[in-house]
Amino acid sequence: MSDTIDYGKKMHHAMRGLIAGVLQDVADHGLPGEHHFFITFDTRHPDVDMADWLFDRYPDEMTIVVQHWYDALFVTEDGFSITLNFGDNPEPLKIPFDSLRTFVDPSVEFGLRFESHDGDEHEVVELPDFDEDRQSGRAPETKASELASHDGGSDEGAEKKADKKADVVSLDSFRKS
Repeated sequence: MSDTIDYGKKMHHAMRGLIAGVLQDVADHGLPGEHHFFITFDTRHPDVDMADWLFDRYPDEMTIVVQHWYDALFVTEDGFSITLNFGDNPEPLKIPFDSLRTFVDPSVEFGLRFESHDGDEHEVVELPDFDEDRQSGRAPETKASELASHDGGSDEGAEKKADKKADVVSLDSFRKS
């Protein structure tokens, strides 16, 4: 046993478990209400499985939108698979949780960010800033239509727009040097 508790690794594992649980609920019951997800992942991860033409178009990372049309969502301990529509071409994707960079649900201003640092595991967690509008039950200012250009596909700018309201909590600030 180690002399210290690796909180970063435990947080990493817990956040991946949270995402797995949310995706399993969606696989079992569908997306409730206005919920939808922007999920960015590292396409270079060795366990990512996607069509060659998609990899050619997104050689480093890709953001998918899970909203109106998706099919065959299956969640495992290590990741998930989903079929999305890319310009009227249904394409299956296999995405390991270890490849995730961001997970955002703009309908409730929730987001997580995972980043690697010099070969470390992903260790930065982004949490939302719940403003007065969210606490009072009013709709958020950012509309889903402003964030995504189309459903079930990729929108490279969506992640950046969705991140504007979130505060970043870096675990690096709590590390000993």
